[in-house]
Amino acid sequence: MISHGKNIKIFSGTAHPVLATQIAAGLGLTLGESLVSNFSDGEISVSINETVRGSDVFVIQPTCAPVNDNLIELLIMIDAFRRASAGRITAVIPYLGYARQDRKTKARDPISAKLVADLIVAGGADRVLTMDLHAAQIQGFFNIPVDNLLGTSLLIPHAIEKFGVGSEDVCVVSPDLGSVVRARKFTERLDVPLAIIDKRRQKANVSEVMNIIGDVKDKRVIMVDDLIDTAGTLVNAARALVEKGGAAEVYACATHGVLSGPAIERIQQSYIKELIILDTIPLKPEKAIDKIKVLSVAPLFTEAIARTYEEVSISPLFS
Repeated sequence: MISHGKNIKIFSGTAHPVLATQIAAGLGLTLGESLVSNFSDGEISVSINETVRGSDVFVIQPTCAPVNDNLIELLIMIDAFRRASAGRITAVIPYLGYARQDRKTKARDPISAKLVADLIVAGGADRVLTMDLHAAQIQGFFNIPVDNLLGTSLLIPHAIEKFGVGSEDVCVVSPDLGSVVRARKFTERLDVPLAIIDKRRQKANVSEVMNIIGDVKDKRVIMVDDLIDTAGTLVNAARALVEKGGAAEVYACATHGVLSGPAIERIQQSYIKELIILDTIPLKPEKAIDKIKVLSVAPLFTEAIARTYEEVSISPLFS
C-alpha cells in the first residue's frame, strides 16, 4: 500500500492502542516501538525505542478521558519525535478533547479549544488528522494543516443498509439546532424528511425539550449528533419524540461516544432502541450494553493516512 520515499512509522499512545494496531495493520505495518510510563509522582515518561530520523511519523492518540493525561502524553510524544529529527509529524486525534470550549459563552470564559490547538502546534506537530470537530471553525485555531474527517461517511451507509432509501416510515431528527447541517446530509442520502428538536439548555449537561418541528408520528426516527456525553439531551429528545410526537421507534447515531457520568444508565432505561457510535473513543467493557453498536473508523483513518503519506488528495473521503 505504501510505495514512495522515506519511511512511514505509526506510533500509538495509551489512549486507544486497539485502533492504532488496526490502522497499522491496514497499512501493512506494525506499530513503532515506544514506551509510555509514569514516574512515582504521576509525571508521564515517553521512550521512543527506534529511530525516526527523517521518517513520516503518525502518532495516534484521541484525547478522551482521562483528557488531561492523554493530551499531555500526546504533546510529550510529539516533542520526543521532533527532538529525534522526525521528517514530519502528524497528530492523529480521532476525538479532540476540549473542542466544545470553542467560544466565550459568558464574560471571562476561556477559549480552551484554541489553547489546546496552540499547545499541539507548539509541541511540534506538522499537521493534524481528526474527525468531526465539535465546531468546524476549530480548524482555524491551528496554524498548521488540519484534515477533519466526517463520521457521516461511515454512519450514513450503515443507516442506508438498515433503513433503505426513500422509506416512508423513516424520519431523520436533529436533537438541536447545532446538528441540523449534519442531519440534513442524512436526509439527502436516505431521501426522507427532517424534523428538529427545539430545546432550551438551562446549564451544562442539562437540557429541556420544548417542541418538535416536523411530523414524526408513527415513524422510525433516526437522531443524529456529533457526540454523546451524559446522554441527557439524547434521552430527553427520545422521550419527547415518543410521548409528544408519537414516534414508533427511536434510533440514534453519533460519531463520538463520550458516555460519561449517568449516560449508560440513561440510555439503557430510555426509549432508544439502538445507538450507533464510532470507535473514535474506546468503549469500556462496563459500558458495552446491547443497545450500543460500534462501527470501526480504522479503514477510514487508514486510507486518510495513506493519502497523506502519498501526498494525494483526502477530499474524496469527505463525500
